[in-house]
Amino acid sequence: MRTEPEGGFQERVAKHAALADPARLRIVDLLTLGDFSPTELQAELNMPSNLLSHHLRALEGAGLTTRHRSEADKRRSYIRLAAGALEGLAPGVEHAANRVLFVCTRNSARSQLAAALWREASEIPSTSAGTHPGDRIAQGAIDVARRHGVDLPDVPPRKLDRVSGGDFVVTVCDNAHEELTGLVGIHWSVPDPLRTNSEEAFESAFTDISNRVNDLAPRMHAA
Repeated sequence: MRTEPEGGFQERVAKHAALADPARLRIVDLLTLGDFSPTELQAELNMPSNLLSHHLRALEGAGLTTRHRSEADKRRSYIRLAAGALEGLAPGVEHAANRVLFVCTRNSARSQLAAALWREASEIPSTSAGTHPGDRIAQGAIDVARRHGVDLPDVPPRKLDRVSGGDFVVTVCDNAHEELTGLVGIHWSVPDPLRTNSEEAFESAFTDISNRVNDLAPRMHAA
């Protein structure tokens, strides 16, 4: 008796085969938190570049990961989990924080939306900041939050001046991540909706951030 179409079964076989390798499973564990460049994965895993490339090709071939170019340094790419790649196979609760701090460049869209969405998903406090804050929250961010019924406080963007020891830091733009090289945290490579400043771009950013927040929140607990 078949329990699913042959194509779906073979996709699961490929994923399980890819995850059976300890190094690839460790890579996927890291990617459940955020996005990594190949160089960052090399440093995290202490793995030669040729071996890492082999594992990344296997993961991409199994439909577990995707990659795209950085919006900041075009020579850099980021690896991320494909949407719905794990279907309940992600690691459990293992990260503690007093507060979740979302950071982008201007603190006018992505980080503000992330902090607002986090407040709906978790009891752990959240805030946001920017490396080079703008004058005001982008109208597109206000509009997309209103369309989805998310409470986005009308507070001016603020500068990232200090990170406390209990903060779990999430950069949500490539420019901030690549500028803050010494900052310990995770990275979500979310395209900047202000590049086109369209309703579609803000909807895409909102959906991406919302999915990531809902994936991460159950894995966090208050310190």
